[in-house]
Amino acid sequence: MGRAVQKDDCNFISLSSIHRESRNFVSRIIRDSGVNPSDCYQCGKCSAGCPVAFAMDYMPRQIIRMLQLGMIKEVLSSRTIWLCAGCAACYARCPHNVDLPRLMETLRMEARESGLVAEKKVRIFEDLFLRSVERYGRVFETGLIIGFNIKSGEFLKDVMLGPAMLTRGKISLLPHKIKDGGSVRRIFARARELEGEQR
Repeated sequence: MGRAVQKDDCNFISLSSIHRESRNFVSRIIRDSGVNPSDCYQCGKCSAGCPVAFAMDYMPRQIIRMLQLGMIKEVLSSRTIWLCAGCAACYARCPHNVDLPRLMETLRMEARESGLVAEKKVRIFEDLFLRSVERYGRVFETGLIIGFNIKSGEFLKDVMLGPAMLTRGKISLLPHKIKDGGSVRRIFARARELEGEQR
């Protein structure tokens, strides 16, 4: 017989206590995303097909495994959930139809609420992008670039590309609004209502 596992063993994990601590969190994730982490049986196809896996601190399958083990803080603090491009390559390959992009989006929302945003620049870009769409009905690229550079502290990033893009008509100095901007603002308002109802 092998020796009993000691509490001071470096890899000791009490799965029952992890389960108790994380049960409410995982239930909320399942409710909000419609994805159950326990549906994943760790085949690794999501990680093998992910085009941005090279930049992630944990592979997509590892994020799901960490959720299964109740490693909530590690998941919410990871860069991976912010680097997911939402391309659905993982979802298309998954033999069990685990909608990983939807799960990653829900984890990003949880990370925001917990103040555990690992990729601050992704959050800055996301906030500016959505604000631009809400205000103009489409993205105002010049405003997005300038706003991102200011908020990220990279004031002169790509500044030399601006003149050529302006002369070629790729970006404009003034925003172009869509005709019915009110409908877009109503969509944003409704999304905020639904988000409030879910919390």
